[in-house]
Amino acid sequence: MKSIYLAGFDVFRPDAREWGATLKELCNKYGFEGLYPLDNNAPRTLAGADLALWIYRANIALIQQADMLLANVNAFRGAEPDSGTAFEIGYAVALDKPVWAYTDEARPLVKQLPAIRQPGGATYTDTHGYTIEDFGLNLNLMLACSTEIVIGTAEDALAEMAGHA
Repeated sequence: MKSIYLAGFDVFRPDAREWGATLKELCNKYGFEGLYPLDNNAPRTLAGADLALWIYRANIALIQQADMLLANVNAFRGAEPDSGTAFEIGYAVALDKPVWAYTDEARPLVKQLPAIRQPGGATYTDTHGYTIEDFGLNLNLMLACSTEIVIGTAEDALAEMAGHA
């Protein structure tokens, strides 16, 4: 049975452990073993930076153990996916593991943000003057080009993964 590291800001939900169990059940439904970051139990003696380092190392070990990665790339605390999730995607890609990502946002980036069309109409900027990518992609190109993007839920993505496993 192939294993999937379940990346995403879901670990910050109030019901994070229960949600992780739900995700793992969905993985099982599609013939996968789910590896959820909160499966790791940190020593109770750790706090602060020591705890953070322990969590980092434990998550890295789970990604290394996994056959592939599934990431929730819905917007988190702003217009972009969670930065930790983006790191985990990059790490899995660097390990040459297949990465699937799901989001409910299908619109191109330029339609997701307050965009100001620049003179000549060829480029758009945000309210701070930074260029907004306009490749027709719903995520930053580094995520969109390195993953299989599914518009929908974790279960939608798992169904597609099962069809390609």
